[in-house]
Amino acid sequence: MVIGGVIAICILLLILAFVAPRLSRYPQRGADKGLGMGSRLGSKAPGKLGGWLSKPFNKGMKATDKSASTGRDARSKLPF
Repeated sequence: MVIGGVIAICILLLILAFVAPRLSRYPQRGADKGLGMGSRLGSKAPGKLGGWLSKPFNKGMKATDKSASTGRDARSKLPF
């Protein structure tokens, strides 16, 4: 379920960053807040389980940030 949500957010951020680069920063921060909270909650589990539970959220945050920056970079390369 987390994977499907992250994929949907990545696609949404990519399109939004391409259409409106400045306005895409706010949804990107919101996604980072949500995934960061999941990561913090997962890391509170004892032992190695904490690392395993927080890892998908950290990877998801990295993917959403990369998706948004790719959309902004593609928009900046347009000739107009």
